[in-house]
Amino acid sequence: MSQFIQSHVADHIGTITLDRPQALNSLSLEMVRALTALLHDWRDDAHVRAVVIRGSSGKAFCAGGDIRFFHQAGSATPRGGSALLEDFFTEEYALNHLIHHFPKPYIALMDGIVMGGGMGVAQSGPASRVRIVTERTKMAMPEVNIGLFPDVGGSYFLSRCSAQIGTYLGVTGAVIGAADALFAGLADHFVPSAQLPLLQAHLAQHDAVDFRGAAAAFAAQFADQCDPAGSLLAQQRAAIAQHFSATTVPAILASLAHDATPFALATMRLMQQRSPLMMSVTLAQLRRGEELSLADCLRMERTMVRHVFAHGEVLEGVRAVVIDKDNQPHWQPATLDAVTTEMVEGFFAPIWPTHAHPLRALE
Repeated sequence: MSQFIQSHVADHIGTITLDRPQALNSLSLEMVRALTALLHDWRDDAHVRAVVIRGSSGKAFCAGGDIRFFHQAGSATPRGGSALLEDFFTEEYALNHLIHHFPKPYIALMDGIVMGGGMGVAQSGPASRVRIVTERTKMAMPEVNIGLFPDVGGSYFLSRCSAQIGTYLGVTGAVIGAADALFAGLADHFVPSAQLPLLQAHLAQHDAVDFRGAAAAFAAQFADQCDPAGSLLAQQRAAIAQHFSATTVPAILASLAHDATPFALATMRLMQQRSPLMMSVTLAQLRRGEELSLADCLRMERTMVRHVFAHGEVLEGVRAVVIDKDNQPHWQPATLDAVTTEMVEGFFAPIWPTHAHPLRALE
């Protein structure tokens, strides 16, 4: 087990606490392995009837993968190759698949920052999931800001958001709060952070009864504190659907340029900070993801992540944002005009034969 994963079982509920506060509970390979082992054990343990996963403080549920590790491991060998890096993404994506298909109620308390890999361990399968947001929730798939793409199943759950909202979130990397998350279908209920311990106590009283129904009943008393209909995404739904239905990133920007609203101007400024190449790759990824199962999305992303580290865009993005903190990434290519269809398609080119793909066993 990892020193950063705390767990216990009480009242037939297994509780997992991500406990790496100095890194905003970002996931290491050791943590991924510990989570996987726990969930395999609890899946087959009749004494455990539901799982709750949370962060160790209200500052963060999970801020994503350990991007400092990504940079260190990816920079250590030519073209970003590293056995530990390969293991991390293979095992993280397998964990995402395990969570999605977990047969017992799985309750994610998304209090604080929930980004990237944190979304991967929260966006579980619709049959069993309960995703709770609070007034402190800051949610995003911000990978384009570091020269990556929205992985951990992002091609699946973002592409299934209505009205191109997932496309907007993936291509821009925008950060949203609780009401936006509910409106986007990326959360189920709002509960004030101070009430989360009472929620867990309420769930414990229900034993093997409907945990999802119990969570919904508890959250209902706070519905007037977080109105999805009043969220920014709700207010901009028509604009998002119009602009982000375009087939290319330049076409999205051209559409935004004809819209003088503050939202359109802010969105353009945001996109100007992102990797031109990875915005284009992300758009292509999400369009493909609409037609794929989760397993096929994860296999596609596993191929893409090998390509992106070989290209080096993510190494430059992490350097600029996290290592040197100069926020001056030298993207390659530097402009959208220089991004070609061939460049984008190259990120989807098969690396392994089907029978040898690292995630070939996912169903």
